[in-house]
Amino acid sequence: MAGFWTLMPSRLLFVVGLLLLDTTSSFVSAAGSSVHHNPLTGEAMNFFGTRSPPKNATVNKYLPKPSNDSWYKPPGGWETAKPGAVLRTRAHAYPTINIRNAIDTFQVLYRTTDSRNNASWSVATVFIPKSHENCTLPTTSPAYNASACSHGIVAYEVPSDSADPDAAPSYLLQMREPYGEMRDMLARGWFVMVPDYEGPGASFCAGVQAGHATLDASRAVLSIAGQFGLQMDKVKLGLWGYSGGAFAAEFAAELAASYAPDLRIDASVIGGSSPNLTTVDERMNSKDTAGLVVTSILGITVQQPEARAFLLRQLHPTGPYNATGFMNATTMTGADALDAYSGQNVFDYFVNGQADWANPAMQDVINTDAVMGLHGVPNMPSFYYKAEHDEMSPVNETAAIVEKFCSQGANILFHRNTLGGHNDELWSGRLRALEYLSAKLNGYGNITIPETGCQTVDVTIPLDPLYLLPDWWWTEGPGAGLGLAGAG
Repeated sequence: MAGFWTLMPSRLLFVVGLLLLDTTSSFVSAAGSSVHHNPLTGEAMNFFGTRSPPKNATVNKYLPKPSNDSWYKPPGGWETAKPGAVLRTRAHAYPTINIRNAIDTFQVLYRTTDSRNNASWSVATVFIPKSHENCTLPTTSPAYNASACSHGIVAYEVPSDSADPDAAPSYLLQMREPYGEMRDMLARGWFVMVPDYEGPGASFCAGVQAGHATLDASRAVLSIAGQFGLQMDKVKLGLWGYSGGAFAAEFAAELAASYAPDLRIDASVIGGSSPNLTTVDERMNSKDTAGLVVTSILGITVQQPEARAFLLRQLHPTGPYNATGFMNATTMTGADALDAYSGQNVFDYFVNGQADWANPAMQDVINTDAVMGLHGVPNMPSFYYKAEHDEMSPVNETAAIVEKFCSQGANILFHRNTLGGHNDELWSGRLRALEYLSAKLNGYGNITIPETGCQTVDVTIPLDPLYLLPDWWWTEGPGAGLGLAGAG
């Protein structure tokens, strides 16, 4: 497949068409995280990383990394603020916006709560759609058009998959978005709010942290969004995440009733969920996804001093798989970690191999903070979608969670796609996810939803990502120079 993208455009489109129709091709079942894989070949790609420094610094400017940005430091006394309280705002946050259909951004630094119920803080970045551009004008202005003003806002969980605080979405989204989902939501006229749900320590896979941070980001943003023209008298809020992003959205849905009973959430959309981190890590190990096993182990122990101390004691001090090599992941993006640890048996870094990972010192933390279905029942209408042949997390684990929630009164539509695997469903499920959100935020959508109770539906949706691919795919990715930017 190395020479695939060197074909002439007309021939390339013909070949792409054949591949998309053939759902049994090898790329469909390629193992790996959808976050960083080419949907056409299954090969690892840097979907969500940094660009080279801009050549024209007067035109392309970027915020500094969080570790070098004083705006990220919370003000004195922040610990006493209520969860969801706004600590600091930054209007027109991004000097350069590289996401189509966004006209402006603002950021909020807010108080939240970590997995151990300690005071914490995080950042949310909000993207304003172009259709909303005249909505901060006085209502008497001739340019003001109420019908174009946004009332929908989606808390969109980007799967950052990193244990590096400088790889937070609030920083990396300046360069580009990974998939085109934000572009498509903005095109529908919704505000798109992206929380740094891993918190200031990059607690990747800490589910309670992620849920709290998402709920508090929603509280904080909604408390000030009226200043940016959001129609607060009509506002509707949705959650959406896939894969690592589903981890945050699902925990937020579970925790909403107990942690944020004041917050009305109109919909949650959970795609490619991973109900049990232990199962996922076992499946990702020794493959091209091994780097995510490393970042998950580091992330889940950020807030757990006893588990982190155990981890450090059990890493080999020397040898080819040593502590230094393992801890290097704390300064890597998810894409970098995938590249650095690809194919490795991560348990080779431990003195006692997999037995150390299975030790209660580690497993107790995972079972407390990285297993779904233990923290409450979603109190909002929800859409779950997953591929039958998901190679990262068994579909039956998600089915069991859905069944448990439904037995406790939840309202859930669950789509099981009979085609493709984890990577494919990221793309195959997008239009259904958008239609579900549209139904709940706008009152109309091309999808059948149970008004009450639950419904599980087997669907057969082929992989067809060509027109869903992000804009950067056609400008700096594999499609560069093919003249197909309009397809994005």
